[in-house]
Amino acid sequence: MMEHKSIEDVKKYWNNRPCNIRHSDKKMGTKEYFDEVEQRKYFVEPHILKFAEFSKWKNKKVLEVGCGIGTDTISFLRAGARVTAVDLSDESLKLAQKRANVFGLEDKVGFYNANAERLDEIVPLEMYDLVYSFGVIHHTPHPEIAVENIKRYLSKGGIFKIMVYYKYSWKVLWIIIRYGKCRFWKIKELVPKYSEAQVGSPVTYYYSRRDIRKLLKGFEIKDMFVDHIFPYSIPEYKNYIYKKVWYFRFMPQPLFHFLERLSGWHLCVTAIKK
Repeated sequence: MMEHKSIEDVKKYWNNRPCNIRHSDKKMGTKEYFDEVEQRKYFVEPHILKFAEFSKWKNKKVLEVGCGIGTDTISFLRAGARVTAVDLSDESLKLAQKRANVFGLEDKVGFYNANAERLDEIVPLEMYDLVYSFGVIHHTPHPEIAVENIKRYLSKGGIFKIMVYYKYSWKVLWIIIRYGKCRFWKIKELVPKYSEAQVGSPVTYYYSRRDIRKLLKGFEIKDMFVDHIFPYSIPEYKNYIYKKVWYFRFMPQPLFHFLERLSGWHLCVTAIKK
């Protein structure tokens, strides 16, 4: 069903509200704004730091497919990586470029406005040590085409780190119960619609471990783990108050982390090109 969605629909959606753009109420584009966005992102999603291994890529070439407003981009740059950052959304790229300028890192990164499915038409074909794509590929109509394109930017032994949404997650169950009134047969309609903070994502795929192995044909899976359950009450969270919903508030932290590893929303995969 999502294969027939237009890439222009996807672009329009993310231009209307770039990911994490409301992580701060400071003046947009200022150092204070970007600092708060970063602090909030890594507070809510601390597993990114473990997954990306930013410090590991010093003096290495990194291609980030789907940089958004540039939070991880800046983290790679601060760690000393040489970064090429790509995004479909013009509005996201504007903020990412502004961010690099604010922190004096604009000469260490190249930005490209490009569609992941047609990456080689815009981004010069070079070999990279790492291709990093966090929460992006599942939003393009044809993820398998995007992966084939990405493969061209890695030589044998090159690393591909990708996060996609996990099929057997707490969030999928929560969406079905809350918005679908337990109508499981509507899962393909419900999950894309409610997968993001802004309702109505035109394309959102979700994957099992078996599915991701099929998607990453031509890669050897080095590591795979599930993480991230959002435990906070949304009305308070929108006002920058971190109040957990009642059923997580009284749950012991070890049990909560166990649940994240069992049914988290993020399926994080590190793969090596064969």
